Amino acid sequence: MALDRPLSIWTVTDGRAGIENQALGLAEAIQRLTPADITVKRVRFRPVFDRWPNALRIFPNAMLAASSDRLAPPFPDLVIANGRASLPFSTRLKRASEGRTFVVQLQDPRVPLTAFDLVIPPMHDGLAGPNVFPILGSPNRITAERLAAGAAPFLDTLSALPHPRLAVLIGGRSRAHDLRPDRAQILADQIVAALGHCGGSLMMTFSRRTPAGARGVLTSRLSVLPGLIWDGEGPNPYFAFLDLADHILVTEDSVNMATEAAATGKPVQILGLDGSSAKIDGLHAALQARRITRPFEGRLESWSYTPLNETERAAHEVLARMSART
Repeated sequence: MALDRPLSIWTVTDGRAGIENQALGLAEAIQRLTPADITVKRVRFRPVFDRWPNALRIFPNAMLAASSDRLAPPFPDLVIANGRASLPFSTRLKRASEGRTFVVQLQDPRVPLTAFDLVIPPMHDGLAGPNVFPILGSPNRITAERLAAGAAPFLDTLSALPHPRLAVLIGGRSRAHDLRPDRAQILADQIVAALGHCGGSLMMTFSRRTPAGARGVLTSRLSVLPGLIWDGEGPNPYFAFLDLADHILVTEDSVNMATEAAATGKPVQILGLDGSSAKIDGLHAALQARRITRPFEGRLESWSYTPLNETERAAHEVLARMSART
């Protein structure tokens, strides 16, 4: 869309990395298509208001924790909101801005969709409507430039690791999945056997959802391999792992990690966990149908595919709809 100034964009989330990175990923993709200024807004409610239904949060700014950002005029051209904490604001912004702010909500907001100009959920949520634009997986911040920049501080440590380098991204416990110690032991044994067969090295990271027992089993068993297991201390090597890996393993519970891995164009194999989810099973079926991922069955496989870039596709859609409205 044509403006005589940069597009103004707010991302509105509770600041959790997985939630905020989706909003930032879409904002940055739009910024790559048109000049834009991005402002990060983090909103967290005081504990007494945290569980209140959205309909009762009539004055949400007054209910925020002291460390939160207030959302007040002048409002931007575009708001990209994500997560439950954003809803008391995003559902009211069209009216508060008198229609001047284009409001995008990520994921399924589980409120009437008429509050938003555009909703961008994952395809596996099954959401549909005239203002709904489903994508495969979730928006992310992965670009070749960002991966290279993220790898730079770790090159001295990681570039000497023998090939093939295997990035292992471990999630864990969610509503539908779990990673128990016995399952962790099975995965660890498979990874040791796979890397032992090809003489490669390991780059492993955990999420905050990884149970302590599973983390201990994986760390103990896989420490025999050459490589790096990030313990959560110091700078995060996540982007470096993605950039320098020859193969990537991802636990099946994480939509974000699977989507980010798929954006690299590298072979991605999925680690099975305890439990299941029909929606997330649908995501993995779609990724496999596009020949992006394969299940991990104890050996590393190589293949090629077009990197997944749903974030850019969504960015084009946002700008097209903003232009059409104007």
